[in-house]
Amino acid sequence: MQVFKFGGASVKDVKGVKNLASVLKKIGYNNTLVVVSAMGKTTNALELVIKNYLENKKEFQSSLQEVKKYHNQILLDLFENENHQAFKKINSLFDELESFFKTNKSPDYNFVYDQVIGFGELVSTTIISEYLNTIGLKNNWIDVRNQIKTDNYYRRANVNWDETQQIISSTFDKSILNITQGFLGSDENNFTTTLGREGSDYTAAIYAYCLNANSVTIWKDVPGVLNADPRYFENAQLLNKISYREAIELAFYGASVIHPKTLQPLQGKEIPLYVKSFLNPEAKGTQIGKNTTLEPMIPCFIVKKNQVLISLSSLDFSYIVEENISEIFNLLHKYKMKVDVIQNSAISFSVCVDNIYNNLDKLLLHLKAKFKVTCNQNVSLYTIRHYNASAINQIETDKTVLLKQLTQETVQIVTK
Repeated sequence: MQVFKFGGASVKDVKGVKNLASVLKKIGYNNTLVVVSAMGKTTNALELVIKNYLENKKEFQSSLQEVKKYHNQILLDLFENENHQAFKKINSLFDELESFFKTNKSPDYNFVYDQVIGFGELVSTTIISEYLNTIGLKNNWIDVRNQIKTDNYYRRANVNWDETQQIISSTFDKSILNITQGFLGSDENNFTTTLGREGSDYTAAIYAYCLNANSVTIWKDVPGVLNADPRYFENAQLLNKISYREAIELAFYGASVIHPKTLQPLQGKEIPLYVKSFLNPEAKGTQIGKNTTLEPMIPCFIVKKNQVLISLSSLDFSYIVEENISEIFNLLHKYKMKVDVIQNSAISFSVCVDNIYNNLDKLLLHLKAKFKVTCNQNVSLYTIRHYNASAINQIETDKTVLLKQLTQETVQIVTK
């Protein structure tokens, strides 16, 4: 059993969909599950639809029409006959989406987000499944929401592993090529949930774990895992092999190639993960597995933009002790802040966070009741694994360093 995951960039247009079919033909598709993301920038486009639905009704219909138009053009380019059932199925999905907008009574952004955003994946997989059937690659389309069960922590749901394992084990047909959606699940009331941005990788790992797959392959528009994001760093190099531990470290610090949750279920069953290029599918790419060292052993750079650095000190110059730190972390948890760096001294405490849920103002108001608070927004957090002096100098040149923290293998630098 092999699990393939194709991201949005790999299926952003007709050429991409046809290339996916080409990859399956070259690599083989027996005993295969293909997990697919929304096409191109559809997730971003649907986020705009949600924003307009809640805040700007005048632009709502036009933003929704843009999403429909984009997918309809792909349908027209893929299928010569406009009476093909693919058109009917996609129209039905968009009708379902519009019905939600008309009947929804919830003002909760996170709930609305999860009910709407998943239509990107539902549409993309329906189009791809129909196309593959048309060209002779017979497959079974699966609604992932019927198989991956979660709690109702909308936008970052937690998997109910026992229920998910039982459903997948009892309903999955390994004898045929299967196509399903990444990123999605459903709660006990069958409302759609999502696993967090980039959660399609995680979906592939969940299925691999439940199906005892031989491997997972993530197909990207890069040759594999690089030691730096080429959008922000010049001369990024391919990493040939990475251990599970190293990959989990890189993912934790924010490496965008791999979702932080993806590696844990794979490591549990020692299922190797490959990251390969859909443009050159027969190249080796990167292998992530058990007992492999980093090859080559070079510094790995990660940057997270638009972070918030909060520095606290006691109002009366008393020590910041365990009781204070416990209270601070309870507040960070309450306001759903993702903590990336902490640093403390006798009378101060600094934390770099990701303000995912836009609760910063509420958090600061709470903190100011007990601490002197300094807040720097829109800072950048750089992490270097296996750093050297040259690597650190590369980051610090022409920047204001607000915080710097070194351990034996990792340095983290917050800059303005």
